[in-house]
Amino acid sequence: MSTQPTDSNRRRLLIGAATLAAAPMAASLVAGHAAAAQRAARVGGTAAASTALTRRRKLGALEVSAVGLGVQNMSRTYQTTVPSRSEMHNIIRTAFDRGLTFYDAAEAYGPHEVERILGEGVAPFRDEIVIATKFGWNIDLQTGARGPGLISRPDHIKQAVDGMLTRLRTDRIDLLYQHRVDPQVPIEDVAGAIKDLMDAGKVLHWGLCEMGPQTLRRAHAALPVTAVQSEYSLLWRGPEHQVLGICEDLGIGFVPWSPLGVGFLTGAIDEKTRFAQGDIRGNETRFTPEKITHNLALVRVLQAWADRKDSTPARIALAWLLARRPWIVPIPGTTQMAHMLDNIGAADVVFSSGELQALDAAVSAVTVQGERLPPAVQVFSDVEAPTR
Repeated sequence: MSTQPTDSNRRRLLIGAATLAAAPMAASLVAGHAAAAQRAARVGGTAAASTALTRRRKLGALEVSAVGLGVQNMSRTYQTTVPSRSEMHNIIRTAFDRGLTFYDAAEAYGPHEVERILGEGVAPFRDEIVIATKFGWNIDLQTGARGPGLISRPDHIKQAVDGMLTRLRTDRIDLLYQHRVDPQVPIEDVAGAIKDLMDAGKVLHWGLCEMGPQTLRRAHAALPVTAVQSEYSLLWRGPEHQVLGICEDLGIGFVPWSPLGVGFLTGAIDEKTRFAQGDIRGNETRFTPEKITHNLALVRVLQAWADRKDSTPARIALAWLLARRPWIVPIPGTTQMAHMLDNIGAADVVFSSGELQALDAAVSAVTVQGERLPPAVQVFSDVEAPTR
C-alpha cells in the first residue's frame, strides 16, 4: 500500500501509513474508515470546489479570516518527510484564493525555512493578508541552528525581527508573538522592545504563546496584547481554566494551535498507529496504545456528528472551537491541499443552540487520558516572567 495520502481518504491513513510502510495495513482499519472516507471525498471534493472562506473575525482590532493556516510543517512534516516546496506555495496561494487571510509561522519552524517558504508563497498578495510569526527560542540569527533554552533579550528580539522581515520578504510583521516566556527577562522589557519595533513600523500587533496567566496580565498592562496563542482543542481544553477568561476580560483574541489535536481529531490516528522517529507525538502519553484506545471515544463522537451534519470530523472539531467564542481563530496546519480545503469549510458549519448543547455534553462525557506534551517540552509552558 502506498504511504502517500490521497484526497479521497482525507486523513484516515496519513500518519499511520507514513510509519508503517514496511508492514501491511490491517484490512479492518481500512474498512472501519470507509464510510467516513467517502463522506470526506464528497465534502472535501466536489463541495470543496466551491468552498470560499468569507467569514471574518477580530483578534483585538486585527481582522482576519475565521480560519487561518499554520505553516509549521511545510519544511518538514511530523513524519520527518520534506514536502514539495512548489506544492506548499500552491496550498498557500490556493488558501488565499479561497478567502483565507491569516498565516502563522515562526523563526523556530525549520528553523527559519518555514518563514522563507511563506514569504515566497504570499509575495503576490502580501498586502492583502495578515502574517503572524514568533521569536523566543534560542535560534542562531544567521545560521538558524537551534541552541538550548530561550532568548527574549530586547536586543536579540530586534535582531531576530530584522531576519524575519528578510525571510518573509516584507517590511512589517502584522502579529508578532513571544513563542515562550523567557524566565530570565521581565515581560515589561519584552513589551518595551516590541514597542520600539512598533514605533519603527516593523511590527503592528503583538501577542504571547503558552504564557502564565499573570504574565499575560502584566504584558497587556505594559503594551496592549492583540492575541494569545496556545494549544486548544477537544483533545486539550486547558485554556478554559483561566486564559480564555482573561482574554475575554481584556479584549484579547485567542488563536488555538493544534486545533485538530495534531491529527487525532480527524481520525488519522488510531490504536494501530506507530510514529516515526523524531515525531513528537510518539513521546506524548495521550498517544500510547492504551491511552489511544480510550481517547478514540472522542473521535467516535466527532464521526457521529459528521454523519449528522453531512460533514467531516475535522470540520466538526474546528466548528466547535469557532462556537466557543467569537474571537477565537483556529490555525490548523497541513501540507495537503485536500485537508486545507476541508478545514476552511469549517466556518460554514453552524450549530443550533440545541445541537451545541448536545455536542458539548457528548464530548464532555469523554475524559481524555494522558499528557499533551512530553515533560521536557511542557516545562516551557505556563511560565511566569520574572519581575524587574
